Amino acid sequence: MPRLDPVSRADNTDPLVESMYGLLFGDRDPAVEPGTATGTPGDWWTVFANDTKVFEHAIQGFGVYRSVSIDPMLREWAQARAGYATQSQFVFSQHCKALRGLGATEEQIAAIPHWSAADCFGEVDRLVLAYTDCLVYDLGRVPDALFDRLRGHFSDRELLELTYVASLYMMHGVMSRALRTEWDDVDERVTEVFVDDADDDLLRISADDVESSDGEAE
Repeated sequence: MPRLDPVSRADNTDPLVESMYGLLFGDRDPAVEPGTATGTPGDWWTVFANDTKVFEHAIQGFGVYRSVSIDPMLREWAQARAGYATQSQFVFSQHCKALRGLGATEEQIAAIPHWSAADCFGEVDRLVLAYTDCLVYDLGRVPDALFDRLRGHFSDRELLELTYVASLYMMHGVMSRALRTEWDDVDERVTEVFVDDADDDLLRISADDVESSDGEAE
């Protein structure tokens, strides 16, 4: 379950929320009967509906990314890679599906996690993926040499659009993980492991530690 309560249809008073609920869930109340056509629970929508201004702003962002002038495939490389880089299974998975719909090959989709070692991407694809990595992993620290290469293929308007879309989906990936919506409703994997038959839960890292534990040295 997500960390915030879903907004039911009965409790909603916002026309935009109702419109999107109808589009995605038909006559169902998604807080009671979750599930979308792509197989996700759909709780991203019901969680964001807790604030109608945030909901509206997010919908407007979707409209912006669909109307940018850059090639949709390049846009989706950035979105999918941003999802992978933020460790958001939801964002990554959804935009793999979008890429498939645009004609990306299964080899390319499978290679997104290791794009820099793959031979199935063209020059511009690789520049977009590298730029996305700089935005997400390096928080906007972009080498001049990379940006100069991008300028050889994109106008200023297109570069602003690409930057906005990749950064927008970094935000969506982070928010989805933080609120545990959709496929990001997962427990923390990195925890201490306790072994039932271990002698103790202390890690001896030096000879002095071992001697002190045996009472032979202070």
